[in-house]
Amino acid sequence: MKAPKFPDNEKHRQVAVEKYQLLDTLPEENYDNITSLMSYICETPISLITLLDKDRNFLKSHHGIPFNESPREISFCGHAINSEDPITIIEDSREDERFHGNPLVTEHQAIFYAGAPLVDSDGYKLGTLCVYDTKPRKLTPEQKKALLAMSKQVVNLFEQRYQNLKLIKLRDRLEKRNEDLKKFASIVSHDLKSPLANIILLTELLEDDNKDILNEVSLQYLEYLKTSSYSLKDYIDGILRFYKSDDLIYSKQEEIHIDNLIEELKKITDSEHKVTFSIESNVKKFVANKAALMQVLINLITNGIKYNSKLKAIIDIKIIENEDTYEFAVKDNGNGIPEGDLDKIFDLFSVVGVEDNSGNIGTGIGLATVRKIVKNLGGKISVFSIEGKGSIFTFSMAKIIPETKA
Repeated sequence: MKAPKFPDNEKHRQVAVEKYQLLDTLPEENYDNITSLMSYICETPISLITLLDKDRNFLKSHHGIPFNESPREISFCGHAINSEDPITIIEDSREDERFHGNPLVTEHQAIFYAGAPLVDSDGYKLGTLCVYDTKPRKLTPEQKKALLAMSKQVVNLFEQRYQNLKLIKLRDRLEKRNEDLKKFASIVSHDLKSPLANIILLTELLEDDNKDILNEVSLQYLEYLKTSSYSLKDYIDGILRFYKSDDLIYSKQEEIHIDNLIEELKKITDSEHKVTFSIESNVKKFVANKAALMQVLINLITNGIKYNSKLKAIIDIKIIENEDTYEFAVKDNGNGIPEGDLDKIFDLFSVVGVEDNSGNIGTGIGLATVRKIVKNLGGKISVFSIEGKGSIFTFSMAKIIPETKA
């Protein structure tokens, strides 16, 4: 008996085998279907999908035999991966000196063998798709063609598995990164908000205690300091809301009455009663993730009020129930958005540079958070705006929220 030699590229070939993470895995229907089919097509009692490991031949699928591995030194497949032939065929192993005294021949009657190498995209021969018989025989041209075609299909299954493994690894890495960012945002906001609150408080005390002493320039400096502190506070709060917005997807579904919804929105967004609200809906109530929906609506309505130089702000809300989604439209008569900025307003930290009614410039976090929440709710958001006349934000929300988060 002659044990098969290791290929010259064995070290790299072994790495290629291991990257698919198939060694020692349980049987799978996709592979078993192929070996069952090849046994039928080739009219042989045994068909295998093999992977050549360091010192063994692992059988990913074994049709016709009970064991799932054998020593590499006695394997027929070890010789097959060293051959340049597209199919290695041994019509009668008893007449081949390489297999004299081989236990597979003497004990298991492996007389006939035909194996097509499983060649990956880098050219490494990972193993074989092979068939065995207990008597001498030949393969027809059609059977050879089928064996070659199905060997490529096996490699396709390997590659699909590898791509899935890479996607899972990437997903896990992104989830870990997102969790780290959420923790970072929480820690930073906690560590900054306390001294920031002290700065705001001390600035206000200094202003109150010295308003009759300080000149106009000094008072203006204090006002700048206070305004900057509040802007920084909004920025920190915005970052925290953005990274915690994913958690809203887990909030419970609630029955929402349209009349109650509009009243809640009025109380939250119109403290000075300077806004005219209207709502149009083809339903009186619906079931949805209220916490997430409210955060989206409040943000859009608040923007329509803050960036509005009209004497009276007008907010029109439209809700339509479709078969699979709820469609929302929030229309305002505000200052509108410059046409050149429409395609970037939902990007994180993208700032248009327009001051609100209080003279503050946004943080570029609010609308990014809105888009993230809408996407997590299985929907999309878009905007139509005319500068000087107002904006219409349209977004959807799936009735059945997808399990995967954005």
